Amino acid sequence: MLARFVLASLLGLLITCAPSINDSAIAAEQKAVLVTGASTGIGRNVAETLAAKGHFVYAGARKASDIAALSSIENIQGIRLDVTIQEDIDAAVAHITKEGRGLYGLVNNAGVGVLFPLIEVDEEDMQFQMDVNVFGPYRVTKAFAPLIIESGGRISTTGSISGILSGFLAGPYSMSKHAMEAYTDSLAREMEKFGVEVSIVEPGNYDSAIYGTLLRRMEQRGQTGQGTRYEEEVAGFINRANNRSADKAPDEVSAAFVHALFDENPKRRYMVVPNENQAKITIEKAIEELVQLNEGQEYTYDRDELIALLDSALEKTVAN
Repeated sequence: MLARFVLASLLGLLITCAPSINDSAIAAEQKAVLVTGASTGIGRNVAETLAAKGHFVYAGARKASDIAALSSIENIQGIRLDVTIQEDIDAAVAHITKEGRGLYGLVNNAGVGVLFPLIEVDEEDMQFQMDVNVFGPYRVTKAFAPLIIESGGRISTTGSISGILSGFLAGPYSMSKHAMEAYTDSLAREMEKFGVEVSIVEPGNYDSAIYGTLLRRMEQRGQTGQGTRYEEEVAGFINRANNRSADKAPDEVSAAFVHALFDENPKRRYMVVPNENQAKITIEKAIEELVQLNEGQEYTYDRDELIALLDSALEKTVAN
């Protein structure tokens, strides 16, 4: 039974790609949404998209200049929010509660990247990676859960296709995004009794500030890879990151968050990628893991049985 459950769950993952977004699904009345990590990149795009659609956005940022810039946009109020500082989170809860709008939606978007060989990355970097990407959503969601439950609202987190893929040098980042896959599933099950929907949006490579932040941190910490077992590979990554061509604006990612927050039938997972190749390699990886799970264990399924499981998962998705 356990094998059947695991296989069915993985098969369900394969067919939850980006939805067709229909603006008519958005509720007409203004609702309040908190977006963490809203100063740049995906978070900024999500905040501006929601505000343009008439919703009120509490946009979390750390720098005073970013907070002021966000607050200058109609329907956006910038607030001080570092997801690694509990005092910031508690102050944000108190402020939003005092404002009296309630809180319908939470977008856990704040995130950072650490890319370095797993056998050489230091513990400080690993702590930094997990403190923001894993403990951040945990802290913020825990703190704001009473407001979300009261409104019967929605919780959505920025994951990544790196939560399925695990690339060379990307171990720390992929680990953090794999964790968000499990977090989303467990939280969704626990919030069912309150009528709160939970989802994860898994972008591919879109325009984001994450590479710039990553490279600045590596420079500050003198991390060139020189003298390591992976000197050539780390130097190659730094060169590629410094010479990235312009990525696509994350409008499609924001559209997925809009669907997750306001559609009557939100999906658990939204894979949103800028090209077919990124979709293909992600789905292939999920299938590869399914095959590895199934291979050589006591209750192995044959091809026909696997297809039957896939058909069952597809039927459930269509029904929803």
